[in-house]
Amino acid sequence: MESLWKLTYLLEPASLALVATAVSVAYASASRALDHGKEMERNLGFSESSITLDRSQALMIPLASSCSLLLMFYLFASVSHLVAAFAAAAAATALFFCLSPCLPRARSLLRLPDPFLPSSSSRLFCCSSSKPFTRLQGLLLLFCVGTVAAWLVTGHWVLNNALGIAICVAFVSHVRLPNIKICALLLACLFVYDVFWVFFSERFFGANVMVSVATQKASNPVHTVADKLSLPGLQMITKKIELPVKLVFPRDLLGGIVPGSTPGDYMMLGLGDMAIPGMLLALVLSFDHRKSKEAVAPSDSSPSPKRRKYVWYALTGYGVGLVTALAAGILSQSAQPALLYLVPSTLGPVMYLSWLRNDLWELWEGSGEILNEKAHLLEV
Repeated sequence: MESLWKLTYLLEPASLALVATAVSVAYASASRALDHGKEMERNLGFSESSITLDRSQALMIPLASSCSLLLMFYLFASVSHLVAAFAAAAAATALFFCLSPCLPRARSLLRLPDPFLPSSSSRLFCCSSSKPFTRLQGLLLLFCVGTVAAWLVTGHWVLNNALGIAICVAFVSHVRLPNIKICALLLACLFVYDVFWVFFSERFFGANVMVSVATQKASNPVHTVADKLSLPGLQMITKKIELPVKLVFPRDLLGGIVPGSTPGDYMMLGLGDMAIPGMLLALVLSFDHRKSKEAVAPSDSSPSPKRRKYVWYALTGYGVGLVTALAAGILSQSAQPALLYLVPSTLGPVMYLSWLRNDLWELWEGSGEILNEKAHLLEV
């Protein structure tokens, strides 16, 4: 009975905020991926701006992630400055990508002119793009760099979460799955990866590698530089920062200390636990979109009745799996591999429902639109 009473911790503000944020980010990532795909197809730039995973790449991702995890476990103290600098550059780029769709709306609402910057200035940031760089884009870039700078100086968890969300959305938008077959392979491999590094790594490496890496803070390169140069205001720059590779919510989110916690306690969720299910959501959302277009096609004389889209089943399963993972962590008082719960709860409903609707084969093999488009572009 006492164990069940602990489940009331799921109603803590930090727990509710974590679940709500993760579900929202997973769906936002899928929606942004769909919009980005449409934009790139219109601009004939799909093959350059996106990576569509094949079987070998899906198998390599867990292996590469394992190698990165071991490097961070053994060498993090030596390379933390470099990792923090790389994370800052990636976060600024991702934030720019996420906020770029807001520019046309802002320009139309405010009726602002948006002249182009000189071509030389455009090439500084958009070296691979033939499109000119506008002044509003330049202002947005400054805002993104300023946000990253504020995170480096303060290390505030809100800024860390915002940058982590941007990285997650950008990743899901640019790394795509062609079909459920590759998706199932990737999720199965990452399922094993997550379970091994959380539950069994201590037997081989003397410590829980996943937890050790996830809870490490990086040395702040801004503080190091300011200290070397003896710059004023050094005490205002944080020495250690959380990297934007996870969501963190303080247990005292609303100011009160939760029983059994301390002011420094945080609830955490890795970006991979949002990005990987987000890739599945992006795949089924694209499938739903294509099915909707086929249903309203003029040639279709007998339109099919409306049915609930696959993405809502996957999103509901994601929320259920996330709550289950948090509950398991509370009951066991230990870290849990989130993908142990998220993979069955998201992939299972999609595959079962598609089997009932006779869509499984089409989802399993994919529509071939992405591959055909890329082949066409290469041919041209």
